[in-house]
Amino acid sequence: MQLDKRFLEELKEYIQRHQEEAALPVCESSFRIESELLDDAKYSSELEDFISENEQPSFSQELFSIIDEKGLTDPEVYRRAGIDRKLFSKIRSKPDYRVGRNTAIALALALELEQDKTDDLLNTAGYSLSYSDSYDLVIRFCIEKKIYDIDYVNDALDSFRLKPLTGIG
Repeated sequence: MQLDKRFLEELKEYIQRHQEEAALPVCESSFRIESELLDDAKYSSELEDFISENEQPSFSQELFSIIDEKGLTDPEVYRRAGIDRKLFSKIRSKPDYRVGRNTAIALALALELEQDKTDDLLNTAGYSLSYSDSYDLVIRFCIEKKIYDIDYVNDALDSFRLKPLTGIG
């Protein structure tokens, strides 16, 4: 698949603009948690309460909820994502399975999620897309342009000499 020149120029400008914004100085704040506070039963109980009140669905719960919402089949999703059936089966059958970052991104693309929904899904796996990394910016750009085809995204990554999102097959 050949990327057109206009697309590549626009992608290059997008990456440069966001990397410049990310390079601006950030106010640093620091805080300390005293270890003796965690030993105290009172704080331990508060911590447990905090976790139970704030815990979000797991990656697999969120993923399969979105798949159901969109009325997609598992094979449609894992083929679009460029991942194999065995890996997808692990994600489905093992709720605590820790999915890789690129796999999570590929699944978000396969589901054709907008940026905010992509961020939400990645967050459930403990990941995010930054504005300071070229790889992440290529992914963000493709999502903003509603380019969800894995092969096209991989070509865009390759044009910047970056590794593909998933194995090309």
